[in-house]
Amino acid sequence: MKAITIDTTKNKLDARLITDFIANSYWGKGRTIEQTENSIENSINFGVYMNNEQIGYARVITDYTIFAYLSDVFIIEKERGKGYSKRLLNYIVNHPQLKHVEKWKLDTADAHGLYQKFGFKEIENPKRMMERKTKDNIND
Repeated sequence: MKAITIDTTKNKLDARLITDFIANSYWGKGRTIEQTENSIENSINFGVYMNNEQIGYARVITDYTIFAYLSDVFIIEKERGKGYSKRLLNYIVNHPQLKHVEKWKLDTADAHGLYQKFGFKEIENPKRMMERKTKDNIND
């Protein structure tokens, strides 16, 4: 496994790489650079770097105590299958600012086995969960 670093420094992030990846994903189709920049500004961000080149990303929206929402997790295609996503998730859930958060959420259509290794499971009572969408073209 090659050496990677994970960093929370916002100004190191490649907003164009993040936007290009997410805008072509099932969960963020059509996301703009402006939306990416706003989400970076209002989240704790985790860039994954190999030789100072960004190869992955995730962000957490949180109050640092009660609730955290894990979002936009990815490793670029050519670097997948090398354990980097496991290292990223381990780094996130053990981050000093986040390791005591009581409840974590995420919304994903794939990689359930990966997230289960870090304590995520299906919602016990999904009927209690609600959502509000303000964008007409959001896919379910």
